[in-house]
Amino acid sequence: MRLSDIMRLKNLKFGYPKKEVLKDINLTISNNELVCLLGVNGAGKSTLLKCILGILKIQSGEIWIDADGGDGNTSKNIHSNGNYDAMQLARYMSYVPQSVKSSFSIDVYDAIMLGRRPYIGWNISPMDREIVSKTIEFLNLEEFAFRKLNQLSGGERQRVIIGKAIAQSPRLFLLDEPTSDLDLKNQIQIMKKMKFLVSNSKVPKSALVAIHDINMAARFADRILLMSEGRIIADGPPREVLTPENIQKVFGVTADVVNSEEGDRFWVHVKDEVDGKTEDDNLFWEQINEDTEG
Repeated sequence: MRLSDIMRLKNLKFGYPKKEVLKDINLTISNNELVCLLGVNGAGKSTLLKCILGILKIQSGEIWIDADGGDGNTSKNIHSNGNYDAMQLARYMSYVPQSVKSSFSIDVYDAIMLGRRPYIGWNISPMDREIVSKTIEFLNLEEFAFRKLNQLSGGERQRVIIGKAIAQSPRLFLLDEPTSDLDLKNQIQIMKKMKFLVSNSKVPKSALVAIHDINMAARFADRILLMSEGRIIADGPPREVLTPENIQKVFGVTADVVNSEEGDRFWVHVKDEVDGKTEDDNLFWEQINEDTEG
């Protein structure tokens, strides 16, 4: 691994008895990058995040991270021969799942404090409390900091889980659809704040974000990975990856890439599915209506 690399995946494979899900994934994430994973449902985005975390056990390949294990060698192959336990990994990477359903009666403040668990010994330190308080302020959660987690809306709860991941102070954020339950304003705010967190060159952090919103990825990502059928088929800056040809190949839709008047920004205008059968569908439903009325 290069000194600037946070993580490297080499020939990663994962699957189930009758289905191969990840196929020879090779990927490097460097310091201070926000990398977005794009692809259709079932492409392997969530599975890849879970393999990196160790929630799913890879079948073959290697996952290297830049973390000092105390032996002077900062490059570690995790999930191999017990190199790293869960608590060690929790200091290096934090995870936000697609959705969180909680019936636990726990205060928002305490839920975010759980992110400090990898660092807490016998007692919670003043530093832990300060980090949690700053996280709550950073994400504008003061209004419900002492409400119960199970009394919050889905979007509020998702912001709290993102707060827990931030309070964990990782090198690498692994976020699975972090904006899926959020309203438009909070979607933009969360992506802005994640971009802010990984953009400070004095603090080597990065984020790998599985997301469906192609324009959100185009706006905030430093790099985009397009996944299709368990493989990464394109990897690079948003403007290079999000071409009409790649979008059609991966998503099965036609699209235009439209330049914005705001600097170098652009957005993707999705037009229609490829080979849609709208006319045939109309004829079918017209016949159903005629048969019903008859």
